[in-house]
Amino acid sequence: MREFFEQQEVETLSPLAIKSIHSKGRRFEEPPSGDRTCFQRDRDRIIHSKAFRRLKHKTQVFIATESDHFRSRLTHSIEVAQISRHLSRMLRLNEDVCEAIALAHDLGHTPFGHAGERTLNTLMESHGGFEHNLHSLRIVDILESKYPQFPGLNLSFEIRAGLMKHKSPYDDPGMTLDFNSLEAEVVNLADEISYNNHDLDDGLSSGILTDSDLEKKVTLWREAKAHIREEYSNLEDHELKYLINSYLISSQIRNVVDTTKAKIEELDLNTIDDLQKIKKDVVSFDSTMKEEAKELRKTLFTQFYTHHEVYRMNKKGQLVIEDLFKAFQSDPKLLPQVYRERIKNEPKERVISDYIAGMTDTFAIKEYEALFQ
Repeated sequence: MREFFEQQEVETLSPLAIKSIHSKGRRFEEPPSGDRTCFQRDRDRIIHSKAFRRLKHKTQVFIATESDHFRSRLTHSIEVAQISRHLSRMLRLNEDVCEAIALAHDLGHTPFGHAGERTLNTLMESHGGFEHNLHSLRIVDILESKYPQFPGLNLSFEIRAGLMKHKSPYDDPGMTLDFNSLEAEVVNLADEISYNNHDLDDGLSSGILTDSDLEKKVTLWREAKAHIREEYSNLEDHELKYLINSYLISSQIRNVVDTTKAKIEELDLNTIDDLQKIKKDVVSFDSTMKEEAKELRKTLFTQFYTHHEVYRMNKKGQLVIEDLFKAFQSDPKLLPQVYRERIKNEPKERVISDYIAGMTDTFAIKEYEALFQ
């Protein structure tokens, strides 16, 4: 069965797509699966990892305990995977590679979102720092412990390279790359499309963002609303909001596909080797959409991410992380046995960082209450 899937990739995918039969392999050699390509196996390992399951109770914007309806890191990762697969299909790239990178791209996030990450990075400043993209790679290479033959998940080179390449307008791990792929670029842009539009949705649901403010300040919202009003009449408010959000995502996907196809032709890219010579992203918005997306991000930052209510939730999470870190640092006996054992051979602060970064919002709060209340 694996051979069937591999042959299907060769016959149907673009010459610029990653093919399973051409994978550069794994850090630790393994016999191939009988019924899955190497990248399908990677995706399955990610989905069945503990780190992936923990994403269900990790903050996207709102702390996971605030409401069941706001997005978590898990729902965000699934949405990124869906958009990545759709883009990949339209560009004839390898959907399994895109899905695996998308599902793993946020494994390294701390509890309490980017605010939690900033605090942990400050606490680790004298000990190598903390960056969630780097930590995602650390999880799949070392920290997930399931197999007797090797540490981590032993993912394929191409998936690991995709995690190393992952960045957004809000973060950049600054890692050296020795392999570029359109699949990794697809996930980067799918991530941006996902959080921009779904944070809009959560912001509106929370009442922090309003339709009238967005209509004044966000060109994409204003144009999408006008389009939906032309197409539908007598819509309920929640129906209008949903249709606008759906239109925004669809229009951005179409823009990426059209722009990327034109770039491939303009740059005369015919092989993956050709792609390695290109120093800029090929998968992208056109210049107009890029500016409009930047305008949307700016509005989200000024009106939503830095809003008083969000700030208070973030501050609560940051205080929890800071107090936990200092407590474990001053008395490592407070750590679980498995982490106390690791301190014998690893730097204490890195072990504490691994423990805290792996926590969900809910578990971090429980640990805090157990120690301080």
